[in-house]
Amino acid sequence: MKFIYGILIGVLLFGCTPSPSDQIEHISGYWEIEEVILEDGTKRAYTYNPTIDYIEINDSLFGFRKKLSPKFDGTFITSKDQEILNLRISNDSLYLDYTTKFDSWTEVVLQLDKTKLVTKNPDKVTYLYKRYTPIEID
Repeated sequence: MKFIYGILIGVLLFGCTPSPSDQIEHISGYWEIEEVILEDGTKRAYTYNPTIDYIEINDSLFGFRKKLSPKFDGTFITSKDQEILNLRISNDSLYLDYTTKFDSWTEVVLQLDKTKLVTKNPDKVTYLYKRYTPIEID
């Protein structure tokens, strides 16, 4: 009987994990860093962000990431700089392959849904993002 319960719990835990291809629909949009966790476990919370990340991906899984500075009127200040972005699925994980004229790197997506994005870079730094919501001043 314990064996059957173990199988059922395993199916529930692992069967409910979204597949990487199902996560892709959530990547495009505005993201704000909430917390960074270094390899040694040190955490840094971001209570205020002067910039946010805008990610845009097309149907071919190519796109870009750009830094934006929000303004109080709801618009953004941006530069012409952007990172070319390619999404890739490998070994049941979603990877973000970035390229600039100076460097290239890959981050693995640990979690992605409509409100949260968690990635880890090659230096084992984990970035926790939340969906950006503009500040409304009445």
